[in-house]
Formats: sequence, structure tokens, C-alpha cells
Amino acid sequence: MKVTNTFLDGVKVLEPNLFGDNRGWFMETFNSNSLKDLGITNEFIQDNHSYSAEINTLRGLHYQLAPKSQTKLVRCTKGSIFDVAVDIRKNSPTYGRWFGIELSAENKKQLLVPKGFAHGFLTLTNDVEVQYKVDELYSPNHDRGIIWNDLSINIEWPTTGQPILSDKDKKAPHLEGAENNFIYGEQI
Repeated sequence: MKVTNTFLDGVKVLEPNLFGDNRGWFMETFNSNSLKDLGITNEFIQDNHSYSAEINTLRGLHYQLAPKSQTKLVRCTKGSIFDVAVDIRKNSPTYGRWFGIELSAENKKQLLVPKGFAHGFLTLTNDVEVQYKVDELYSPNHDRGIIWNDLSINIEWPTTGQPILSDKDKKAPHLEGAENNFIYGEQI
């Protein structure tokens, strides 16, 4: 597996090795020993799978407060998404900055989104399936969000109109007003 660091500390792009022949292909999407060898030591304990029927569906920006914060290992297994991580660690040199990448069934890339980052994605095709591992169970009492179009973050979503949003995501606060207990340099 190839791992590429991004300019956001801890956010990584993973590209599995693909082995193919006339029958098709095979790849390992997760191997805890291989990831540990690459410096990724999270113990993933839950798998999530989402389906979005329509292009231009936006989910996010989501995160969980500490002590129930989550690292996510995200991949798109059907269709294509624009996947985004936003640094929300107070005092971080990249606070409020974002990284985005296309994840698709075709390119097979994965994005590691560590604790202290908000996460969201926009569907680029119809009939999209996204699967991701997390290292902490879902906790509704710690679940938080940031509005997708916060001008202080200024994510360049590849959409030309209003995306399809959940009621929860429509009401999310701006980064400035969002509850957040992440401090850069402190153990989460």
C-alpha cells in the first residue's frame, strides 16, 4: 500500500496495491499489520456504509467531540465522491484549512481523517456507496457538525448549485460557533 501525506498533519491518502489478470483484480483494502508498518496505529472497531441515491448529495461536515472523537478511514466503493477533511484543532497552524480529493470505485483511493478534523463528502455521481472504518463507536451525545459552506473555511465543492442536505446538516453552525474541544498538540 502506498501512503501519501497531505499538507494537513495526519491526513493521508492511501492507495492499495492492485493485482489483476484476465479474471479481474484483487486488493487488500485493510491490513492492520501493513498499516502499522506505515505508521498508522489506529484500532478500528466499527465499519460504516452509506448510500446516496443522487448526484450532488452532501454529507457533512461531521465530527465527534473528545473523548469520543473518531479517526476515519474512508473509501468509495460505488460511484465517486469529493471527500474533504477540515482541521478544527485550535492553535493548529492549519486551523480552518481543508484538503479535498476524489475517491471513487475506479481509483480505489482511501482517505485517513484523524481525530481533530471535520469530515464531509459530496457525491459526484448517482448511486454512491461510501464505506469507512472508525476507531471509536458512534456517540450521539458527542456528534457535532459545521455548515458545509462556511466562508471562513471556503471549501471549493465541485457543485454548481445547492447540494442535497439533511435537515441536521442545513442547521449546522459555522466553525467559529461550533462546539469543539480539540487543541493542537494535545492528546485526543
